[in-house]
Amino acid sequence: MEIDVIFKIATIGVLITVICQILKKADRDDIATLVAIAGLLITLTIVIGMISDFFENIKSLFQLF
Repeated sequence: MEIDVIFKIATIGVLITVICQILKKADRDDIATLVAIAGLLITLTIVIGMISDFFENIKSLFQLF
């Protein structure tokens, strides 16, 4: 596993947390929720891409298809 992916996901998490806290202090809970969902979707796309690459490597390793 590449370490830069872990740092990228951690950076996204920290940024989203800070933005959500700022928005909640400004009484903008609805926008804070949308920002949190957007952060989750960005992180999920990164993880899904990694899982896809993993299964492609497994298929090529065992010459399944």
